[in-house]
Amino acid sequence: MKIAVTGSIATDHLMHFPGRFAEQLLADQLHKVSLSFLVDDLTVRRGGIAANIAFGMGQLGLRPILVGAVGADFADYHSWLTRHGVDCDSILVSEVAHTARFVCTTDDDMNQIASFYAGAMSEARNIEIAPVAERVGGLDLVIIGANDPMGMIRHTEECRQEGIAFAADISQQLAIMPGEDIAKLVDGAAYLLTNEYEKELLESKTGLTTEMLLDKVGFVITTLGKDGCVIRSRTLDAEIRVPAIRGVQTVDPTGVGDGWRSGFFAALSWGLSLERAAQVGSMVAALVLETVGPQEYTIQRDEVTKRLAETYGDAAADEIRDHLPA
Repeated sequence: MKIAVTGSIATDHLMHFPGRFAEQLLADQLHKVSLSFLVDDLTVRRGGIAANIAFGMGQLGLRPILVGAVGADFADYHSWLTRHGVDCDSILVSEVAHTARFVCTTDDDMNQIASFYAGAMSEARNIEIAPVAERVGGLDLVIIGANDPMGMIRHTEECRQEGIAFAADISQQLAIMPGEDIAKLVDGAAYLLTNEYEKELLESKTGLTTEMLLDKVGFVITTLGKDGCVIRSRTLDAEIRVPAIRGVQTVDPTGVGDGWRSGFFAALSWGLSLERAAQVGSMVAALVLETVGPQEYTIQRDEVTKRLAETYGDAAADEIRDHLPA
């Protein structure tokens, strides 16, 4: 299964606030909030939604095609991704802008306050999908992750024109995009992926109910944090609910959703069921949650199999183990 992953490619600046944001925010003063948080840690990591998803797929033995825009400062990152199984030959390198930056502060409750500088990502609208498909001999799926909004719309429209299945993963761009543009990204998607809050925001901005979404997309997939995920579709007799991995040692939530997506789509490419795919996604999400940074984890077959068995049973673990890289 040939999968292209479009979206942001960025450098993450991750900080930790030793306290709770909720204790610093006054409900009646939010209209004029002015706060500075003294952090006790700062790490710089490789990130960006598309790069995180592609990295995870590479860790699981796939050869994903990463599609996005970066700056001339991307050389080291390029080498890192290539070493971890990612095809980087369809990345556009800007002549004028730096690679995007994500600056995020996380509190003790795993709540986050973040800012994102687009930089070179704004040039993603200049990338065409058709030449990518031609270069690799066709595409089975294009994941359209958070990116330059015009680029997301262009990629979606081109997938429709070329008859390429696509997954709508709008995530952070839901906040800035108008409802009519969000509706364009959703219509006809093979998969729509959101977390619980994003799903409510999407429905609020577009006026689309869950029932209406089910008429427009193949599968509506909602991740529920510690409660796992739920998959809905008109083609299913009943919704599929998969719990999260047990015994997770929470460290940093940055990139957890990206990890889930990498595991889910990798498992689908192996030919596994939706339920098994969600279990693999949950396992990768747990590994991301237990490390600082979205690309600092490793897939160790025996350890992963053990944890899958503890949560989902031996039959699930054995079926998945056969596909994990040694």
